[in-house]
Amino acid sequence: MKTVYHNADTRGYADHGWLKSYHSFSFANYYNPERMNFGVLRVLNDDQVASGMGFGKHPHRDMEIISIPLEGDLEHQDSMGTSAVIRKGEIQVMSAGTGVQHSEFNRNKDQPVKFLQIWVIPNKMNVAPRYDQISIRENEKLNGFQQILSPNPDDEGVWIHQDAWFYLAKFEKGNSKEYHLNRTENGVYVFVLKGSAKIGDQVLETRDGYGIWEVESFTMEATEDAEILLMEVPMPLPQ
Repeated sequence: MKTVYHNADTRGYADHGWLKSYHSFSFANYYNPERMNFGVLRVLNDDQVASGMGFGKHPHRDMEIISIPLEGDLEHQDSMGTSAVIRKGEIQVMSAGTGVQHSEFNRNKDQPVKFLQIWVIPNKMNVAPRYDQISIRENEKLNGFQQILSPNPDDEGVWIHQDAWFYLAKFEKGNSKEYHLNRTENGVYVFVLKGSAKIGDQVLETRDGYGIWEVESFTMEATEDAEILLMEVPMPLPQ
């Protein structure tokens, strides 16, 4: 088993006034050659956008982009004609493929919006751009792993062009669960949204990240009530 630990305080940080963003991996003006990616997981940004503000229309290509709201309402518009609002309890995915432009704004005038934006390098290039959004059945699997993303359009959650699986986990203090990887070539990046947990001897606090690979399974124990995002992704980069 190989591991890498990213303390929350070691993340890159940008404060643009209207946008406060923490970067788990190199992004924009934050560059760390030792933190470029975790396998095909290229970006994990922890964003807070001020009321009424947002990202103007900008382009993407050949990337799977996943947004998970944590607080507030995020308004999305894109060149495919999509106009939507995503809220806590939902997940959005966009396959940029041959090229797409989109904008994201805080719909609320009296509170910030907080969300995770995640980029995954796809296993297919030049695909037709695509948008999807679903509601997550929160608390459906308390003290277990709730699948929210996979490679299979017919499976639970949204899907992307990559052999990746994402899970949300809500654990009560003292509960533990063994996670079995879907593919032995994959690794798992564990990101603690709230609370604390332990994997082996490694204690993880709020917003810590922990990558695990070359393993078939591992056990996670909640040392406090905890909400955790698990991102299982291929470790080799596409050729």
